[in-house]
Amino acid sequence: MKTINPIRRSKPSSPPISLKWSGWTDRGKVRPLNEDAFLGLRFNNDEVHRLGKIGAAPIDKMIYAFAVSDGMGGAKAGEFASSIAVEKITTLLPPLLQNADNNSQARFADTIAKLFHQIHHALVYVGGSYDECIGMETTLSLCCFIPGWMFFGHIGDSRIYHFPARAKKLVQLSQDDTYVGWLLRNKQITEYEARTHPRRNVLQKALGGGNQFVDPQIGIVACNPGDIFLLCTDGLVEGLHDERLAEHLRSPEIAGPETHIAHQLVDASVKNDGRDNTTALVIQVLECFKK
Repeated sequence: MKTINPIRRSKPSSPPISLKWSGWTDRGKVRPLNEDAFLGLRFNNDEVHRLGKIGAAPIDKMIYAFAVSDGMGGAKAGEFASSIAVEKITTLLPPLLQNADNNSQARFADTIAKLFHQIHHALVYVGGSYDECIGMETTLSLCCFIPGWMFFGHIGDSRIYHFPARAKKLVQLSQDDTYVGWLLRNKQITEYEARTHPRRNVLQKALGGGNQFVDPQIGIVACNPGDIFLLCTDGLVEGLHDERLAEHLRSPEIAGPETHIAHQLVDASVKNDGRDNTTALVIQVLECFKK
């Protein structure tokens, strides 16, 4: 387990907060199948609920989890891999978080690491059991929200972004597990060169497949009213640069009660590119006002 984002010492927001989310996926203009999957989940020790594509609710005493997964493999193996990953979150994450202190940061980090390892082993098992699933693998980007904090786990080249309240710049929390991502982080190539590099989609890490070891990136950030988080597959950023993503996230339409910002992002990306499956999951942190 590698922690890539140090704990931010900023004090969690004092007012009660709620989350507003929207998710959307599109197979794009070229791919015959959509091998992306996404998930919204709300749970505590007593109950587990799958969330709809669009919704809003106070965090209160529930834990909220959101994830995107981009599967790869022959035939329908990629579609199976991403679906298995999000389904395993539903069945494995709530039990892993039971019987522990909700405020334990170490507990969350350890739980996310265990979850990624269990999903990896499940994918390896299924991939070795069925011919049509041989070699299947998937990325996974996961965010868990409790009052004042967001914990995340990541592996692959899907992404987790944070747009802090009143900030002008979108911050990529996750690191791309690709050779090109490594070159960019070490300033050996420019962002433009990274976007046009022929090996930009070649993964160094993923869940399942022939990967023997799982080393997810684990992090935690304070979340406050006005913050926005974006989880997306690489298809979204192929069609929208970070500056365009920020423009959409901060557009006036995002405040409208009927606006589906994830749908807007996906549609804009597919229109500009569309060569890959494209998925976006947007979570806004809002202050709960007493009536």
